[in-house]
Amino acid sequence: MAVVTRVFRLNAFATRNVNRSFRRHNLHQGEFDVLATLYRTGAPHAMNPQKLVDALLLTSGAMTNRLDRLEQAGLLVRNPNPDDRRGIIVSLTPDGLRVIKLVLKDYLKDLGELLDPLSLPERKQLASLLKKLLIKHDQETPGGIGA
Repeated sequence: MAVVTRVFRLNAFATRNVNRSFRRHNLHQGEFDVLATLYRTGAPHAMNPQKLVDALLLTSGAMTNRLDRLEQAGLLVRNPNPDDRRGIIVSLTPDGLRVIKLVLKDYLKDLGELLDPLSLPERKQLASLLKKLLIKHDQETPGGIGA
């Protein structure tokens, strides 16, 4: 039981750290997820909203709310889809690209602080043990948690 309790506590510390990163940039987790997903696509950092919905496992309504907030903040734009007159493409603005790079830098630093006490071999050992647990439980829950 002590192991599970410690995993829960580490999750709480990780959540606190990443939320601190997001607050520095006036973002919430969900908004970060949208910006990071667009960033990972590579230049021109654009996707249609349905692909974002699929990637982030959201409802279309939840995605619309996130896109509205990010567009109002000037971090993304919606433009007509040149390949489908009925659709749109969501793209990072130059300010959105700048912000996601800054947030990612803080995010990785803040998460890295959790592992600072561990040596590289200890980190590899921990990753291996956690992977073993996750593989076992992923097999027991086809489709993942909540599926």
